Amino acid sequence: MKAAFAEPEIVTKKGKPVSVILPIKQYQEILERLEDAEDVAWLKKARRKKLHYRPLEDVLADLAKN
Repeated sequence: MKAAFAEPEIVTKKGKPVSVILPIKQYQEILERLEDAEDVAWLKKARRKKLHYRPLEDVLADLAKN
């Protein structure tokens, strides 16, 4: 079945836009871009934090407790 809409369709109510109908592929691409943007924002935030290192012995001791 061919896609009914090649371009996004804007649905209006009383002359104001309320919804958009778009092909599923385009919707999925938008979701992927949003997820990528969230990942980049998280990485930037994480890089601003000071790094904390623990001696290997401490990490191994904690793992042995579990």
